[in-house]
Amino acid sequence: MIGITPYKTDLFIPTYQPIKNDRWEMTITPMHLSRGYWSESALVQNMAALSRFADDGSKRVWMSTTPMEMESQEIGIRLSTGYTLVAGMGMGWAAINAALRPEVSRVTVVELDPEVIAMNETLGTFRNLPEEAARKIEIVNASAMEFKSDAPVDTLMADIWLPLNGDDRVDQTRIMAENTQARRVYIWGQEMVIARRARALGLELTHDSVARIIDELGLPLIGLEWPNYPELVALVAGRWLKDV
Repeated sequence: MIGITPYKTDLFIPTYQPIKNDRWEMTITPMHLSRGYWSESALVQNMAALSRFADDGSKRVWMSTTPMEMESQEIGIRLSTGYTLVAGMGMGWAAINAALRPEVSRVTVVELDPEVIAMNETLGTFRNLPEEAARKIEIVNASAMEFKSDAPVDTLMADIWLPLNGDDRVDQTRIMAENTQARRVYIWGQEMVIARRARALGLELTHDSVARIIDELGLPLIGLEWPNYPELVALVAGRWLKDV
């Protein structure tokens, strides 16, 4: 498409194929125009989307390889270290990219739905990794709210919710963090939580105000070490925070 920039990332994106089971479906769209979490609109080639069927037969996209999805996980991925726990498998690429980091020694993926695990197994999502990265990954079929790790977790990446915006995830992540003794945490959509709290307090988004909000949330959130994080929170909130 003339005038549209192709989406580029150095994060690894597995090759997905169309597949369907009782409750889930993977579809591939050859070309898709998508706005990023923080980047401008770009053209995504072979965009994969994982959708879930509701009891009434309706279908809702759960995860995809769009810039919005990739960038909304990127901070957690790029700052993950040591023993990393990914709560929610989805399409598996967050866990894969964590495992590819030399700073990460071990990755546990906790997924509640066995059909999601089976779909990724059929697709071979994790099989094409270099052996060193593949050896780091273990997959556990369990509730992320109940799973207790066998050792303290250095990085917890929590992503078990839909949609992006919702404060319920803070309390739920506290439970996950306590169960895993997580030293550092990244919550999918935490920028929305921070922005909503700043608005409620009448605060501008600065390093100090974001640090204050993180302290009030009572979780060891990572993010402030990301370049210009308060400005990024303001940018993505202006783009994606729709309920206030």
